[in-house]
Amino acid sequence: MNPRIFVQTAVAALLFSALPVVTFAQQAPHFPTISLTAGMHVIKAEVAARDAERQQGLMNREKMGANEGMVFLFDAPAGVCMWMKNTLIPLSVAFIDESGKIVNIEDMQPQTTDSHCAKKPVRYALEMNQGWFKQKNIKPGTKIEGLPK
Repeated sequence: MNPRIFVQTAVAALLFSALPVVTFAQQAPHFPTISLTAGMHVIKAEVAARDAERQQGLMNREKMGANEGMVFLFDAPAGVCMWMKNTLIPLSVAFIDESGKIVNIEDMQPQTTDSHCAKKPVRYALEMNQGWFKQKNIKPGTKIEGLPK
């Protein structure tokens, strides 16, 4: 073997062995965030405003912070249903009308395709960790402030 090639190969082997192992696991994208309020409670909400963002939602996330969530913005009030395909964490969803009032709240189980629907046309859906609304005593009729237009 040519000594020069041997040295280059040895140097390359040393360099690659020193590099950290990189995994290519599917990373869940994060969307722009806004602050919402429900009474005295502040929510850091990612905004899913475009079709592709709404379809992705919170899929493949392994956890979410205590006061973090995702708000889904629809172009106009509509009959909205949510499901949990490829969603790993249990969530509660509040369906919210155009004025910002919660219409109904539904609990959703991870990795299911059960439909959870608004009881009337809504402009927004806000997903939080399961039980968050109940723990904060937030019910239908509560107004969510700071929603995007």
